[in-house]
Formats: sequence, C-alpha cells, structure tokens
Amino acid sequence: MTSNSTSKSKKKFPLHLKILVGMLLGVVFGIVMIGVGSPSKEEIAEVKKNKNFLENTVDDLHAAQAELVLINDALATSNAPLEKFQERERLQKKIGELSNRISDLEKVSRVNASAGKQFVIDWIKPWGKIFVSLLKLIAIPLIVASLLKGISDLKDISKFRKIGGRSILIYVGTTIVAICIGLLAVNIAQPGNGISDETVKTMTDTYAGNSGIVSKLETADSQLNSGPLDFIVDMVPSNLFGALGDNGNMLQVIFFVIFFGIAMLLIPEDKSKPIKDFFDGLNDIVLKMVDLIMLGAPYAVFALLATVVVSSESPEILYALIWYGLTVVFGLLIMIGFYLMLVGLVVKKNPLWFLKQLAPAQLLAFTTSSSAATLPVTMERVEEHLGVEKEVSSFVLPVGATINMDGTSLYQAVAAVFIAQALGVDLTLMDQMTIILTALMASIGSAAVPGAGMVMLVIVLQAVGKFSPEQIAIGLTLIFAVDRPLDMLRTTVNVTGDATVSMIVAKSLGKLGDPHPKEWDDNIENLHQG
Repeated sequence: MTSNSTSKSKKKFPLHLKILVGMLLGVVFGIVMIGVGSPSKEEIAEVKKNKNFLENTVDDLHAAQAELVLINDALATSNAPLEKFQERERLQKKIGELSNRISDLEKVSRVNASAGKQFVIDWIKPWGKIFVSLLKLIAIPLIVASLLKGISDLKDISKFRKIGGRSILIYVGTTIVAICIGLLAVNIAQPGNGISDETVKTMTDTYAGNSGIVSKLETADSQLNSGPLDFIVDMVPSNLFGALGDNGNMLQVIFFVIFFGIAMLLIPEDKSKPIKDFFDGLNDIVLKMVDLIMLGAPYAVFALLATVVVSSESPEILYALIWYGLTVVFGLLIMIGFYLMLVGLVVKKNPLWFLKQLAPAQLLAFTTSSSAATLPVTMERVEEHLGVEKEVSSFVLPVGATINMDGTSLYQAVAAVFIAQALGVDLTLMDQMTIILTALMASIGSAAVPGAGMVMLVIVLQAVGKFSPEQIAIGLTLIFAVDRPLDMLRTTVNVTGDATVSMIVAKSLGKLGDPHPKEWDDNIENLHQG
C-alpha cells in the first residue's frame, strides 16, 4: 500500500517541474561557485598594473622594431659608419629583452578563474555536454525512422502532398510574422540609439579577434558567394553517409528520407512491407532511447545552466545591452502570444494546456539552444501529450526543426536594426524589406544548432548593402556578449512554433486526436520490474 502511494506521489511531480527545479538549482549553484576562491581586490589590482606595464612594453617593442628597420635601410649603403652597426646590435639586444619581458608580463596580466568556476568547468560542464551529445546521437536515427514510418503509413501520395504543402506554407507564414514583429519592436524601442561611441569601442576592443566571430564571418561569406539556387542544390546529397556524418546536413537527410519514402509508396505494398516493418521497429527502439535519456534531463539542465552562469561576461558590458536584450525578449513574448492565439482560435485548444504539455520540450530547448537536440522530446510531447497523430508529426516536426526559425528570424530583424542604430547607419523601408526577405531565406538553410543565428545575421547585414566588413565585425562584437542567453530564448520560440504548426496541420487534416500521455516515472518502474 505504501509502495503504491509513493509511486502515485512521484507521478504528481511532472517532468517539466523537475527540469525547472534543475534549472533554478543550476543558476543558484553557478552564482555561488563564481564567488568560491575568486581573486581578491589586491590580486585584481596587481593584474591591472601588470597589464599597464605590458601595454607600455609592447609600445616600446614596436618603437624599437621601427628604429631597427631604419638602421637596416641605412646599413644597406656601402659607406655606412661603424656606429650604425653598433646601434643595430644594441637594438637587437633591446628587442630580445623586451620580447622576454612581454612573455613574463603576459603570464601575470590575466585574472585566473575562481576555484569554483574551474570546478564547474572541469566536473559539472561535461555532464551537460554528454546529455546534449546523447540527444544529438539519436536525432538522425529518429528523423529517418519516424519520417519513413509517417510517409509509409499514409499509403497514398496525395496525403503526403497535403501535409507537406500545408506545413511549408504555414512555416513561411509564421516566419514572416516573426520578422515583422521584430522590426516593429526595434523601430519603436530604438535600443541602438542609447549606445555611446565609447561603449561600442569598449566592446570592440574586448572581442577583437574573437575566433567565434571570425569563423561566423567566414561561414557567411561562403554562403553569400553562392548562386541564387545553390540552397536547392545543397539540399540534394551526393553522398548519403556524408550527410549523416558529424558535419552533415540535416536538410539533405530529410530530402533523402522523403525521396525514399515516396518511392516506397509507389511500389506494391507487399514489396515495401519488410522495409516498413524494419523502420517501425527502429522507431520504437529510438523512442525508448529517448525515454532513457530523459531520465537524466533534470540533472543535465542543472549542469548546463550552472555552466552558462559561470561563463557569463562581465556586468559592465552586459548593462550596455540590457535595452537591446529586452527588445528581443519583448518580441519573442509577442510571438509566443501569437502561437497561443493560433492554438486557441484555429486548433480550438486551451492555450495554457498547450504550454503545460509542451513545457519539457521548451525547457530543454532553452538549456540546449538547439532545435535538433530537442527534436526527440518535441516529438514525444506533440504525439503523446498534444494528440497529433504520428503520420503528421513525423513529417512536420523534423522539417520544422530545419526550416522553421521564427525566434531566430525575429532576432535577426531586431539585431540588424539595432546594429544600424548603434553605428549610425540609416535604414530605409526598402532596406527593412530586404531584411524580411533575407532573414526568411537564411532561416530555411540555417542549421538547427547553437550559434546559427549569428551566421544568419551576417548574411542579413551583408544583404542590406550598407555595412562595411569592419562595421559588420563591430556589430557582431556589439551583441556577442548577450547572444548566448538570447539564443536560448529564441530556440524556445522555434520549438514552440514547430509544435503549433504541427497541431494546425493535424487539425486541418482531421489527425488531431486525444493525447495519450506517459510519464518517465512509469518507465523507471518498468525498468525495475524488467
């Protein structure tokens, strides 16, 4: 009797609340660990003094090197006096001494991480990375198995055409709405007008040469130099195993699976049945893997949030960007409200019920910043808790995780106009229309992984045509400090949009039934019994 009551009490504490508790504890733990073993004021002052010495020594080195160049030019003549040779030897010796002094000063001009922060990085962060890696591990098998199962269950290619056409049209529509909301919010709030030239210079100096920014500029350049139809060419894989690899392309995988599924529909059912049975079984196995991985979700989000907190940038820089961040958050909240309106008016479901059922996927999207990593959980919530039939969800959600970037597109609009305001670049109505079109096209080919929004932003800024490469670099450094928390929020909106569209498509096709929820606590009990 006691055992049954204990089991029931466990079930009353749903997964999304466990994840939320893990997130809150992770934030508190991260804040506490920042202060553990942190450098004293005297140590920080000493580091600052050494940094000043370092800057002066570097200036002396540059002056000596410039003087040596002049001496070498003078020695190139045949009648150079002996004093010039002696002067060169003196300068060479001085340059060597200055170089050695710079090496020593560089070692004492950095503030070492606190012991608590180092503990989180060494012992807590790996568990969050393992969890995200596990989710990414099963993302491709899940897409292949569920998408093939969904297509093969249709038994009629006309049904596939209806689901595919409606899904893509609705995704494009919601993305355009998101971009327009972003542009409206940033034009009203005008957060860039409050950024001073001194702040821009400080942030540029802080992030100058940042390897992450440089790589994003290079990635965007390669995409911009492609032809107008190259994004369609890139959808078609030349090597399936290459598309499935670590650096593969999810859109190529989806293309192959859809192509394969259509071919299955066009051959006699008795010929395709062995393949269908295999992928049905694979789908069940992968879903069970999702159940097992999600047992560790509360602990994983604790690790992820603790790592985010101890890795946060200095408050002095963050304060200058609060107004910009609030503008993005305000736009994202409006977008969530738009989804809830669609759920209430189109799907005829209670919006608060929708949020409650989807909460675990939203919280996981927030902590991982990856629609692709969250996809297994999103599919489970949409099918089991929102009542969308598998033949709809297995197509709409994988496609949405790849091409539906509503939150990210809204962010592009706000960030692009914010950077223009901060740098004094005037954007006309046509420029903002260009932002809408470019952000829409960039979102289709963007990877569903953390940081993809920064690459999209470079594409949008370059498409406007009013930003020099230097201004684009400054713009990226300007928003780099708050990109991570905003990335977490916009990924949450992306996942919410995927679920909303799947319900709308299912409702329009009569494929929205009663949910059949299952709790992960049940799986624990089954594991013990097994």
